[in-house]
Amino acid sequence: MRVNHASTLTVGYFVSYLNLVMLSREINLKEATIYMEKEFFKENINQYGESTKNNYKQAIQELK
Repeated sequence: MRVNHASTLTVGYFVSYLNLVMLSREINLKEATIYMEKEFFKENINQYGESTKNNYKQAIQELK
């Protein structure tokens, strides 16, 4: 998925993305976050900025 580096990704975006990852790979939330941090964030959770990082973490909390 292509991501525009100039915009902040929303909580809703990450909730949807994490749900998609969990359903398509048949994995739990913990495994999905490991996948996201490795593949989506390329092991640098700060690469899209502080707001996007915070929205990602908030999405994880909402899915718990």
